Amino acid sequence: MTSSTTVNAHPRTAEDRAAGTEREITSKGTVGASRAFAWLLIVSGALGILASFVITVDKFQLLADPHFSPSCNLSPVLSCSNVMQSHQAGVFGFPNPLLGLLTYPVVAAVGCALLAGARCRRWFWLGLHAGTAFGAGFCMWLMSQALYEIGALCLWCCLAWAATIAMFWYVTVHNLRHGIIRAPRAVVAGALEFHWVVPVTWYLAIVMLIATRWWDYWQTLL
Repeated sequence: MTSSTTVNAHPRTAEDRAAGTEREITSKGTVGASRAFAWLLIVSGALGILASFVITVDKFQLLADPHFSPSCNLSPVLSCSNVMQSHQAGVFGFPNPLLGLLTYPVVAAVGCALLAGARCRRWFWLGLHAGTAFGAGFCMWLMSQALYEIGALCLWCCLAWAATIAMFWYVTVHNLRHGIIRAPRAVVAGALEFHWVVPVTWYLAIVMLIATRWWDYWQTLL
């Protein structure tokens, strides 16, 4: 009796949790989410809405007055107007932030629903994963264009990039946790145990790219 109690009381490892995910989704058919994950979607969605809204307002003011200078025009490098006036800022035929005003509220609404106890089927989670993956990929393309084609950064765009990276990665972790995405058990266990490694490395890589791209400029400020 003593040994049995000891075994049952032992906390589950990440690998144990990974092994039980397929049974969970198969038996219940729907999957909910933790409060922490729901709040992450709410906060990252809200930050994306804020960034998209500010950029949209500044874009309209810039169209009305070509001499308008957004508040985030801080230097030749940190220049939102240069980014807004580039063709990359309207790659789909309309200002990019309008796309953010359509998609970030959806993410925030999903977070609110999950916080209220909503449970969703596998196709929903796969759709959310695909949408956030597209968003993260699009943000990284915009980042490369800002660094190596436009030659300027928009701080509000950087905020949107950071929010999108966080929502994409943690949707990935959620789907791995619940067996929605199939992966080797070791990969799932690693993602659950060290979930912070990918976003931290991702953010640091972006900082390094920005630092090296304008290294001479940053030196003049020191």
